This record gives sequence, structure tokens and C-alpha cells, in this order.
Amino acid sequence: MSTQPRTDRGRGLPPLPESMLPREHALYRPRHSGRQRAAGVTTVAFFVTPLLLFALGVRPPAFENRDPARFPSITDGWGFFTGLSAWADDNLPLRDVAVRAYDGISRGVFGEPPPFGQRHESRPVQAPVPSPGDEDREKVRAAGFPKVIEGSEGWLYLGYDVLGACLPERPVDDVIGAVGELRRAVEDSGRQFVLVVAPDKSTVVPEHLPAEFVGEECAKEARDAFWRRVVDEGGALDIRPALRVAAERRGAPVYSALDTHWTHEGGLAMTRALAEAVQPGVTASWKATPATVLQRDADLPPLIGRSGQFPIQTYDLAPDGRTVQSRVVDKAFREPLHLTGATGRGVVDAKVGMVADSFTLFATQYLSGGFADATVVHSDTAGTDPADVAGVLADSDVVVVEAAERSLVSGINPLLSRQALDAIKSELAKRPR
Repeated sequence: MSTQPRTDRGRGLPPLPESMLPREHALYRPRHSGRQRAAGVTTVAFFVTPLLLFALGVRPPAFENRDPARFPSITDGWGFFTGLSAWADDNLPLRDVAVRAYDGISRGVFGEPPPFGQRHESRPVQAPVPSPGDEDREKVRAAGFPKVIEGSEGWLYLGYDVLGACLPERPVDDVIGAVGELRRAVEDSGRQFVLVVAPDKSTVVPEHLPAEFVGEECAKEARDAFWRRVVDEGGALDIRPALRVAAERRGAPVYSALDTHWTHEGGLAMTRALAEAVQPGVTASWKATPATVLQRDADLPPLIGRSGQFPIQTYDLAPDGRTVQSRVVDKAFREPLHLTGATGRGVVDAKVGMVADSFTLFATQYLSGGFADATVVHSDTAGTDPADVAGVLADSDVVVVEAAERSLVSGINPLLSRQALDAIKSELAKRPR
């Protein structure tokens, strides 16, 4: 074997690092160029600044229509590591600024909405939608369904209206069965049961939806089947005709272009329908007159990195046609909200316990004026404290359930969970009327 040093500089790498070669050497590279240093400083600032702000107590605003992901617990096992990404995505400062910048660049430079982790494709969208068992559910969601469906004339629709219908967490048979089980438990305890479904905006005002969108056909099929069964088999109040009448009277839809909920006209229509179901004829003397116009932050634009407000007309309700008894109730009902004090002609005198969701935030003002004694608690509480919800219903003579269409079509409403149903059935049976 030869021990002579290599002199064929044309092959292989030199024995020294590139940065230690003479400057005139063809392979010389400085250890840190000016561009490398700038890139390194930028990278450090990009990652460290949000972390530093977080350490100083700065938190991003809650700008999506959901609570931020919680910090995972060490008791979650491997879920601790998989949950860190979602927590960091939701809780690092400046996230809202980044989302708005992303939206502005995408629309201003490329002329299209940003994907935000989903595809907005121009290919045909009516290919068969995979069932949840065909592949990982989250991959299916991320690949096909947008958070927000952008329609005509600036109208926005919640993407989950379609996603939940096409890929439900529970089949509609289970949902209708759970509704029937709850109804039987309430009625067997000597109480009246009333179910009202708050329709999705895409159900009541579909005319601004795009000509094509992912899940269009499967969502329509699921929606049509759901409404037929929830009314015929579930005995739900069908308030869609009342909403159409309210829209004709208003001269505009009872849903906002930028928000997923109905307006106060929708909340008032629901309150009237509930009152008639509990005490027929009681609303004959009701008179609602326009009151304050409020500016409300819309819940859909933030989901696509934007912001927006819309005006919302409120009303004064005089149940006897003369004396206003409604009052502004600026309070959510994660804990039971007691509405009492209304008296006289046109007021429902039965004691009502109501499990509801965010649609009823637009009706508490009218429940306070049209019902003598109503207690409202959020359906999410049924998932965290079912005993609290069971207590509210057991204290009542009439049980009312208001549920958003999407929460039932998708099967995610916590009130219909096994834990909640068992707690309610047990408490009602202990305290019959």
C-alpha cells in the first residue's frame, strides 16, 4: 500500500474544513457569511419572540369560534406529546396577527382565499366523500372541508355545517334514539318535553352558497333525512316556517351574512314558538317593538383571518301588548341562568328548565319577558357537569331542549351522551311531578 500523500486535488474533499482553507482555494467557504448571520438572527427572532411574549404573560385573543386548546396533562400519556402541537398553535402570541397577514397576502398577491390547512380546489367537488372508516378522520377533514365556505355577495357559512353532516360522529339513528329516550324519561316523570332545533344558516339561507362546494350532495341528503326524522319521530318543533315568516316581515334573512347564528328576529320567533307549545294561545297578546341596534362582532371572519361586525336589531317585548317586561340579559349560561319576574297576561306561568346553546343567547331577552320562571343552562355543561343539568330539569315542570341543527346532525351534542342521559333519567325518576 502506498504511503505517499494524495496530490490529486481533483478528487475527494480536502482534509481541512472549508472555512479553514486559504481564501484563494476553490472550495473555500466562510464559516458564517453575512447572509447566514442575517438568516440565523431572523430565525431566532421568529421562534423566540412569541415564546418571550408568552413568558411575559401576553396571550393571543380568542378569535375562533371555539376555546383554545388546553395545555396537555402529563396524565394523558402519549397524548401529552401529541397535544403540545395543538396547544402551541392556539396559544402562542401574535397568532392572530399572523393569520390576518396570511389572509391579506393570499388575497392581495394570489387573488384567492388562504387554505388555512384545507384545500379550496377548482376540481370537481362531487366525487364520493370517504366515510370516516375509510381513512383517518382528521386527514379527511383537513383534505376536503374548509372551515368557512365563502358564498356570493360576501356571505360566509360555517364549514362544519357540511362536515358534520357528511362525516357525523354518530349515525342519525343513534341521535333520534337518544332524543326519544330523553323524551320518554321526561314524560314518564310527569313533565312536558319540548324540543326545538335551531336550523343551520345553510339550511335557511342557502341561496348565497357557492354553485359547488365540497360535500354539497351528502350534506343535503343528510339534512333532508334529519329534518324528516327529527320532526316525525323526534317530535321536534319545526320552526323553519316561522323563520320564513319573520324574514318576510323583516324584508331580509334572519341570519347575518357574517355570523353563523340567527338574529334577534330568530330568537324572538323561537321564543314565541316555545311559549305556544307550553301554553297554547298565550302569545296572542304579545307585541314586539324595535329597540336598540347593536354592533356585534361576527364569528365567521376570524376563522379565515379577517374581522367584521354586523348590526343587530333588538326588540322590546310586551307580553300583554302594553307593558314591556323583556330585559337585556348580557350573560352566558354555562352555569344555570335564572330568568324570573315577568307576570300578568301573556306570560307563560309554567316553571321551565331549558338546555340550550349559543342560539338561545339571541332569545334570553325575550324569555325573560314572556316566561314567569325559566332557567337556562348550556348543553356543553351536560358534558362537564351532567348532574348540574339534571338538577335544573328536575326542578322544572316543563323541559325544553334547544339544539343547533349541526350539533344533532353530527351527533356531537353533549346532552345526548350516555353519561348525561343516565344522570338526567336518574334525577327525574327520583323527583316525579
